[in-house]
Amino acid sequence: MTAKPATRCPWAGTDPLSIRYHDREWGVPLRDDRRLFEFLILEGAQAGLSWITILRKRPAYRAAFARFDPRAVAAFGARDVRRLLADEGIVRNRLKIDAAIANGRAFLAVQAEHRRFADFVWSFTGGRVLINHWTRPSDVPAETEASRALSTELRRRGFRFVGPTTCYAFMQAVGMVNDHLVSCFRHRQLR
Repeated sequence: MTAKPATRCPWAGTDPLSIRYHDREWGVPLRDDRRLFEFLILEGAQAGLSWITILRKRPAYRAAFARFDPRAVAAFGARDVRRLLADEGIVRNRLKIDAAIANGRAFLAVQAEHRRFADFVWSFTGGRVLINHWTRPSDVPAETEASRALSTELRRRGFRFVGPTTCYAFMQAVGMVNDHLVSCFRHRQLR
């Protein structure tokens, strides 16, 4: 008898990279500051593009952005911006590159105030995972009250490319919310 294939969220599609990301990373609660910074930068880079595009560029992003060390990114100067604009492995958008550097600086300021960026960002869900029970992809919102509040506070602190929709995608990616459909095998595993 053949085992029935796992039911996944439809957005995972058929690309092995997307499936691996869905099955191993998306929605797993993260409290590691460097990984949170990585997702903050990647979600900002994704604005207007497909997530699979960013997943394919992720190794180049890790190399180009000092393995997402916020201190190193915050210190990037004009020479680094020129290097990044010439790097075909990443999204070569000047506004997104400038935003990543500004976000590195703002990230360090949040760490200085709250000790850990994780403590700050998770405060928008009361420190816990918000578990949703969506049955259809159309049920999943593009933004929520929590993502709007996070967006407002991040922007107030100097972060860029952190609109409410980007913030909600970030919250989903780092497991602040469990938005796997109830039919998806990961919904139950991450509860």
